[in-house]
Amino acid sequence: METISWPDFEKVEMRVGTILEVNDFPKARNPSYQLVIDFGPETGIRKSSAQITHLYRKEDLVGKQIVAVVNFPPKQIANFMSECLVLGAVGDNKGIVLLQPDMKVVNGQRIA
Repeated sequence: METISWPDFEKVEMRVGTILEVNDFPKARNPSYQLVIDFGPETGIRKSSAQITHLYRKEDLVGKQIVAVVNFPPKQIANFMSECLVLGAVGDNKGIVLLQPDMKVVNGQRIA
């Protein structure tokens, strides 16, 4: 594991957002959803591709709060532009468990 400095960590903008919309992503190389996430007035609405189809159904994701990195540059994935990185714990079977607050918080709150 590589060590980073505190100033490097402070550059990472992790924010809480609420999933507004979930769509299938058939053109993705690995099974994925396209997510539309509200990060509040400062950051706004962002889109992300997430490989979370093994553990989550689309209808269960709408309204769920998640944690994402919002200051990466956009990344093209197939025909989709991903604007943030949704964070999760990766299990042995590649199932990803989303990171989320255990209480409802205001969209856009920063993770420290």
